Amino acid sequence: AAADLAGVSRLQYPPNVRMVRVMCSASVSPHHILRAFQQGVDGVFVGG
Repeated sequence: AAADLAGVSRLQYPPNVRMVRVMCSASVSPHHILRAFQQGVDGVFVGG
């Protein structure tokens, strides 16, 4: 995946980007995404 390629290429993410890896994108609860927005994040990307 793109995140894996970025890691292998040693690309760095901007300081305002946080990567959270999970075993399966289906395991990401909508509750956690909504909570992130409540805490002020500008966006959430879930890729699989």
